[in-house]
Amino acid sequence: MSIAKLFAQKNVVFSFEIFPPKRDSSIHTIWSTLEELRDLRPDFISVTYGAGGSGGRSVTAQIAGAIRQRYGIPPLAHLTCVNSTRQEVEESLRQLREEGVEDILALRGDLVPGVTPKTDFTYASDLVDFIRRQGGFSLSGACYPEGHTQAPDLDTDIQNLRRKVEAGAEHLISQLFFDNDSFYRFAEKARAAGISVPIEAGIMPVVNAKQILRMVSLCGASLPPKFTRMISRYEQNPSALRDAGIAYAIDQIVDLLAQGVEGIHLYTMNDPDVARRISQAVENLREG
Repeated sequence: MSIAKLFAQKNVVFSFEIFPPKRDSSIHTIWSTLEELRDLRPDFISVTYGAGGSGGRSVTAQIAGAIRQRYGIPPLAHLTCVNSTRQEVEESLRQLREEGVEDILALRGDLVPGVTPKTDFTYASDLVDFIRRQGGFSLSGACYPEGHTQAPDLDTDIQNLRRKVEAGAEHLISQLFFDNDSFYRFAEKARAAGISVPIEAGIMPVVNAKQILRMVSLCGASLPPKFTRMISRYEQNPSALRDAGIAYAIDQIVDLLAQGVEGIHLYTMNDPDVARRISQAVENLREG
């Protein structure tokens, strides 16, 4: 069963994202994290695209396969294309098939300074279309509540998103955001543009000050006054900032669920304690 079909069966889909271990670490370091996350009963777990060429692709496939086989949870494997040839993407698909992985989050991926992008795929919609034509996979896509950083405006970005859905994306996961109103405005515009597939809200619990600076620089998320006050108040107290960041994420999720969001995708940063505290705080709301 594809992940997109979960949305027809559940009031709210609740999922996690993890990333592969660093290149100089053993793949086995991720198993203890997954053991703890399994106990929180996520509806699926996504695995980001491992860096480092074919080795990175293989690691993502191995972890996604283990999530399905060892932990009994549907996996969603990320696959990027900006630095991949058609042949490299085909090899990634072969590896995923071998691991029994049937769901892919198709992404363009980030441009790497000093590295010339490959030319086989220009946009994520090109990758979605290519994989759909191969058959055997269900496809998800990313969306950006405040617009992609390289899009001229949100309306243009939503038209690009519509092309991605028309190419075959059956489910969308949003980039992180800290102002729920930005997500609601985006969702309203997306529906008005004819995008009817499920949209999951991506939530990033901010538990240290360096993390927020890095993430905002990458995705361009705006910081509402309530959020900046929290950072300013607790940035010199790591334990307090961790508690405050978790509380802020919980508050976001409670509001999103009250507004009828279709799903929550929690960016766990491979931290089971953060995932547990948030999951337990909203456990009863997931069933409501």
